[in-house]
Amino acid sequence: MRYITDRKRVDGLGAARSGVHHFWVMKVSSVALLGLIPLFVFTFGPMLGRPHDEVIAYFAQPFPAIVAALTILVSFRHFKDGVQVLIEDYVHGWKQRALIIATILLSYSAAAVGLFAIARIAL
Repeated sequence: MRYITDRKRVDGLGAARSGVHHFWVMKVSSVALLGLIPLFVFTFGPMLGRPHDEVIAYFAQPFPAIVAALTILVSFRHFKDGVQVLIEDYVHGWKQRALIIATILLSYSAAAVGLFAIARIAL
């Protein structure tokens, strides 16, 4: 016979054991995007339609390059986590695992390409 309370038995054991962590990651990335998206729009927007040399010179500066890199990183992480929740809710079986892996590969690949492009310009 086990003499353990119900609270102790289920402490920290949610449905997937990671719900609270996932919730906070999504909330933090949402708040970060609230600040990053306007910064990105106001740093990227003035360069639309400008000659290639001007754009390269502008994004070679630290501030626009850092804003663009942070926006790419946080956006694709937020995308990955959000789509993963959708897949977990609506797809089951082997398709669920395959779609989650494909989503992770897509988001990390796109983020890597974006960061490579910014690094290539800024360095």
